[in-house]
Amino acid sequence: MSGTSEAPVGDAAIEAGVAGGAAADSPLIAQEVLVLDFGGQYSQLIARRVRECGVYSELLPSDISVDALREREPAGIILSGGPASVYADDAPELRSELLELGVPVLGICYGMQAMALKLGGRVESAEIGEFGRSNLHVREHGKLLRDLPDEQQCWMSHRDTVYEPPPGFTALAASDESPVAAFENVERGLYGIQFHPEVVHTPYGTDVLKRFLYDVCGADGRWSPASVIDEQIAKIRAQVGEGKVICGLSGGVDSSVAALLVHKAVGDQLTCVFVDHGMMRKNEAEQVVSVFRDHFEVPLIHVDASEVFLSRLASVTDPEEKRKTIGDQFIRTFEDEAGKIDAKFLVQGTLYSDVIESGAGHGTAVIKSHHNVGGLPEDMDFELVEPLRWLFKDEVRAVGAELGMPERLVWRQPFPGPGLAIRIVGGEVNEERLDIVREADAILQDEIRKAGLYRELWQSFCVLPVVRSVGVQGDERSYAYPIVIRAVTSDDAMTADWARLPYDLLETVSKRLINEIRGVNRVTLDISSKPPATIEWE
Repeated sequence: MSGTSEAPVGDAAIEAGVAGGAAADSPLIAQEVLVLDFGGQYSQLIARRVRECGVYSELLPSDISVDALREREPAGIILSGGPASVYADDAPELRSELLELGVPVLGICYGMQAMALKLGGRVESAEIGEFGRSNLHVREHGKLLRDLPDEQQCWMSHRDTVYEPPPGFTALAASDESPVAAFENVERGLYGIQFHPEVVHTPYGTDVLKRFLYDVCGADGRWSPASVIDEQIAKIRAQVGEGKVICGLSGGVDSSVAALLVHKAVGDQLTCVFVDHGMMRKNEAEQVVSVFRDHFEVPLIHVDASEVFLSRLASVTDPEEKRKTIGDQFIRTFEDEAGKIDAKFLVQGTLYSDVIESGAGHGTAVIKSHHNVGGLPEDMDFELVEPLRWLFKDEVRAVGAELGMPERLVWRQPFPGPGLAIRIVGGEVNEERLDIVREADAILQDEIRKAGLYRELWQSFCVLPVVRSVGVQGDERSYAYPIVIRAVTSDDAMTADWARLPYDLLETVSKRLINEIRGVNRVTLDISSKPPATIEWE
């Protein structure tokens, strides 16, 4: 089951995944560099960048036990940044044992400051903080900054500053406001940088990471998302044996790739259930059936439950009630079909970002219920099969391409589980409004693809506010709906910026929406970023 992502998992899953390289649900990776999270906003991005360098990486809590780390036998450890001052009473602790494991350690921002303080360096709170772009002046290249320019840009985000490195360390670089912006002790394998190499605003950041990964940790850079396919197939077979497997297929990238992986592993032991709630995009239900049943020959049950869903949504206007109603009906429909199949295992397309968010969100406010159609009830007696739980979204796409999934499905933009229902805002969902927003979405996608922008956008869609505005069409006064165009760029949907679509494209889309769809007389553009807005309107 997949919307913008799959149903999140609990904290227990995090613990299971860090308790040793051979844990039941942990990948069997020959080389890995682990990132310890001290609360930084870019912590997840560090792990992503390490993987992009061809080295497997996971994000783990900073208070993970030293024994658990030692059992993993990592090639290296990275200490992330964080918002706290190293002198704050509740500052995350850097235990000295982490620096004595005999593996290289790289501290970034807070990680560097904590390392410096722990080892006898001088760290003070500066009068002037350093946030955003800064100039880095390399004085000694050492091992970490080898062959990099003497002068370069970098991205800073700190107020505490290292003024003197610990004894035995060499100061490598300074920035405009940081006397020591990088240091190293090659003999001990300890390195620190004040700037953030993982963000695009540090042009040579990837080079710095590669120096640490290849030159210091000795990683070979041969890991890739596709390299996990054979491993996951073997693990699925070992878990499932001769048992039957069921998958709630949505047509989204996550559930589709998970289903294909499981089918490749156990063949017709898998049955996919595609619940068509009637709120998908134009021709999408037919495409899902064609790809899975006809092309890949995956056993597929197609349930057209659109009339049932629409009847339950009659008079429902509250966003939360709408989402819960759709989720509840989905569960009922899925349960009816699952009851006909004697399956012990349930496939879910849980991603690594889901694992991270569910394990790292202590004390986080709930913004709104998940876009997914809803998790299955706890009393359903299934054992989960989650072949994607260690992969990010872009890595899942790479696996899908390797499995031969059609390009249109591999690069399908995220789509919420409740579908077009949550893009009809302020009124009940009915056939007329679904037809309008479905046709509007089709026109928008058509023009965005023609402009060659589809893969550059994280999401692009139309919203139908249930209000009427006055217009003039055919020399007559009209009283019709507006359509809102929403298009955003993002890496992982945690943050997003509104896309700067070309004016000519917007003009073409606007003309087509008004001319081709009866009941539409106005088009607007949503230029809100996330935060403070969310990507979807409901």
